Amino acid sequence: MRKILLIIIGLFLSIIFFENVFRQEKKDANFYLKSGDEKLHNEDYGEAIEDYSKAIELNPKDEKAYVNRGNAKSSLEDYIGAIEDYSKAIELNPKSEKAYFNRGYVKGKLEDYIGAIKDFSKAIELNPKNEKAYYNRGFAKDDLYDYSGAIEDYSKAIELNPKNEKAYYNRGIAKVNLEDFSGAIQDYSKAIELNPKDEKAYYNRGNAKYDLEDYRGAIQDFTKAIELNPKDEDAYFNRGSAKCNLDDYLGAIKDYNKAIEINPNYAEAYKNRGIAKYSNGDKDGGCLDLSKAGEMGDEEAYELIREFCN
Repeated sequence: MRKILLIIIGLFLSIIFFENVFRQEKKDANFYLKSGDEKLHNEDYGEAIEDYSKAIELNPKDEKAYVNRGNAKSSLEDYIGAIEDYSKAIELNPKSEKAYFNRGYVKGKLEDYIGAIKDFSKAIELNPKNEKAYYNRGFAKDDLYDYSGAIEDYSKAIELNPKNEKAYYNRGIAKVNLEDFSGAIQDYSKAIELNPKDEKAYYNRGNAKYDLEDYRGAIQDFTKAIELNPKDEDAYFNRGSAKCNLDDYLGAIKDYNKAIEINPNYAEAYKNRGIAKYSNGDKDGGCLDLSKAGEMGDEEAYELIREFCN
């Protein structure tokens, strides 16, 4: 009887021992997970990966550790490694919206736009109010030239968050690609309303106005873009082109001068300055600029030289 009692006591102590070991492992896994989270927040990505790996070693079914390790790898541009971690998280939890979303984002970085769209679609299926998933899926569709599909997704993102400036901006770009310049102008205007310092929105709205032959409106937008970014060579170039269309050749020449000052290898700026000079009566100066553009590889410049300079 005494022997049986000792065996029972031994078994009881063994159970307590293994329970304590398990609890200690759980505690250690959580410790490494929290430590990794802190390092991830502080952008210590390499050390964060080490901590998440230790957490996974102690608790191989910790979905969050895989997701966060994937985030750290993504920040280090180890996109393949990140996809492996997100995939493991999905294997452990097929309803991990965050893992699908993050894997889609990384696939986009690898230009696997079809794969990205599938993952964003799954994230949306799990959470139909995931504004960022709609936005990023629209971005992937844009890269596949599915502009109508992109517009649908950007519109849904805007419906969920009417203050999503980037969604308005990118929807404007998609509309331009479908030659809906008036619609694009409306979207760029909304983006500017939300962020009055969005230089690119002014620049692109200027381009859309130019396409609608609203050259004065285009000049206003290019001028604002230049005010926000005085080094924007293309804004100077495009403003010069708009001025040319209004027969303001001297104003155009000044803008082309600035574009060339910022980028001395801007062949098209030399060509257009040549045209402006020629149109303003400076045939020699114009032909010299056309020759310079031709030397830089602009074939059209040589055609213009043959037409006007010989």
